[in-house]
Amino acid sequence: MEGPPVRSKDCGQIMVPSMPLLPLDPDQLLSTTRAVRKRLDFTRPVPDDLIRECVAAAMQSPSGSNNMTMQFVIIRDAEKRKAIGEVYRQAYSIYKTLDGVYIRSIDKGEATAQKQQERSADSADFLGDHMGDAPVLVLACSVGARVDGAPAMMAASLMGNVLPATWSFMLAARARGLGTAWTTVHLMMEQQVADIVGIPFDTVQQVCLTPLAYTIGTDFKPASRPAPDSIIHWDKW
Repeated sequence: MEGPPVRSKDCGQIMVPSMPLLPLDPDQLLSTTRAVRKRLDFTRPVPDDLIRECVAAAMQSPSGSNNMTMQFVIIRDAEKRKAIGEVYRQAYSIYKTLDGVYIRSIDKGEATAQKQQERSADSADFLGDHMGDAPVLVLACSVGARVDGAPAMMAASLMGNVLPATWSFMLAARARGLGTAWTTVHLMMEQQVADIVGIPFDTVQQVCLTPLAYTIGTDFKPASRPAPDSIIHWDKW
């Protein structure tokens, strides 16, 4: 099934998907776009055109004040991927010491949920050692003032440009049989990653690092989640 053409606002051109999209309706796409780690195919290259299509979809996301500050650094060079992977491994080793933050240290308080948490932790640990093995790494960034110490409104507005765009990128990737995983662990060593790919640290803030690869199989399922009413506050907190 081919999806509708994707219009790139940057160049005004229609981008027709270069391959058939997965037969997912909107709710299936939203509920099965998982953090993929162990099921990333590290051996299969990702065509540049597919990446462009995902970025074109990302550019259709909301942006504060219609000011598109989102930028994507696409890393295909093997040595740079290896270097970023090593930084990620070092940052991940620090993350593992953070009790209550590290995924494996979080107690779900119920046996079935705890087993799911352990599986997620095993998967996250795997990526901690293999981030640099992905055929493509994607750094989502925001250009302009950094949010370090910024007032809440400014920080939320600036991040509100790039965060929806990154999620749209991931949804577009899923529709094309590609896997992603939202990670922020490397931000503990953001400067080191900036140096590897020449990002001007003072004016460009990294927000997310994701691997990008074809998935081994495409049969992802919705995750177990609490009922909606467990997080809804009707009319008051």
